[in-house]
Amino acid sequence: MDAAIRVDKTLAEIATMVGGRLVGDKRILIKGLSGIKEAQDGDLTFLANIKYAPLVKDTKASAILVGKDNRLSDKPHIIVDNPSYAFALIIKKILKTEDYLPKGIHPTAVIASDAMIGKAVAIGPHAVIESKVTIGDGTRISAGCYIGHATSIGRDCFFYPNVTIRERLHIGNSVIIHSGSVIGADGFGFELVEGIREKIPQIGTVIIEDDVEIGANTTIDRARFDKTQIGQGTKIDNLVQIGHNVLIGKNCIIVAGVGIAGSVVLKDGVILAGQSGVAGHITIGEGAIATAQAGVTRSVPPGTTVSGFPAMDHGDFKKAHINFKRLPLYVKEIKELAKRVEALEKKIK
Repeated sequence: MDAAIRVDKTLAEIATMVGGRLVGDKRILIKGLSGIKEAQDGDLTFLANIKYAPLVKDTKASAILVGKDNRLSDKPHIIVDNPSYAFALIIKKILKTEDYLPKGIHPTAVIASDAMIGKAVAIGPHAVIESKVTIGDGTRISAGCYIGHATSIGRDCFFYPNVTIRERLHIGNSVIIHSGSVIGADGFGFELVEGIREKIPQIGTVIIEDDVEIGANTTIDRARFDKTQIGQGTKIDNLVQIGHNVLIGKNCIIVAGVGIAGSVVLKDGVILAGQSGVAGHITIGEGAIATAQAGVTRSVPPGTTVSGFPAMDHGDFKKAHINFKRLPLYVKEIKELAKRVEALEKKIK
């Protein structure tokens, strides 16, 4: 077996690692980690959702991480509170990230003489660090990244190759930004003057708070005035567009393909599912959810789930969708009723 991640630990060692209760032979040597369908002999896998329990009988894995409500009698397993998180924890503890992370400052990196670089900072080949930039301790900036004038970056951040961070931005601690993302591009602002679209200067900034992760090829525009802000702990997927002056709260989830127009406010804990869109100048309340491909055109109260276009209460949307699928039947019935009414009218005459 050629495991992507070499584990080489006994089942007992792994149980200790995740604080789980082991059932079965503690001496089993785990060599790799894999999904329940793909696992081979020597692999550890996990069962996080009971609907996948039928896969257990066919998996070739040597052992399984399971939840407290998923007891397996015929295969060695480790019982934990959250199998998915425990599996991720094992990966974090074993994965040798040092092999691919940038180390030190590469001689081809271009760094302004007045940039302030913290301790144990790594800057990869052909990265550009402009004047008056500050970079906190332990941050790693990969090959081909660009950091613009007077931008500040906190400690322990990691930017994958070819990330662009424009001028005068503030990025907090432990922020991860994936390849191709552009932070701080001009907001989309034009004024029609005598038939010509005149550009409106975008002089604001972007603030990204601590523990934010931003996916590949995502764009976050700078504010026209003041700030565009991404709250602490928010996670943003690939190919997301966030317009100027958007304010996103803490611990939000924004899934791939989402577009957010300017001056939108997302309160804490909002979830925008894949390919949903939000019109400008509205507020989405705390804990609200927009389901996949929802088109949100007006403000959403806290704790509400909305679907469809224009987005409506999810329960109402489901009822409307059921009726929509019945439209051919309704049309047929209406036509039949019209014929019966016409026949009755002829009899009356």
